[in-house]
Amino acid sequence: MAYTTTDRIAHPGFAHRIQTMIETFHTMLARRAIYRQTLRELDALPQRELADLGIERSMITQLAHEAAYGK
Repeated sequence: MAYTTTDRIAHPGFAHRIQTMIETFHTMLARRAIYRQTLRELDALPQRELADLGIERSMITQLAHEAAYGK
């Protein structure tokens, strides 16, 4: 006697996809907030303090991007 098994692959439903989109959106907003805060704080530092940290003003946007999104 032969037996047949059928395995079903669980596909995420519509609600799961919406939830994932919302979580992704919140993550994007949080990262953008980190970027903006880092940019604002570094830009507010005087040139002398930036030099003490080894940062040039032209590096600020790159450093803020790395702080928020990684390398």
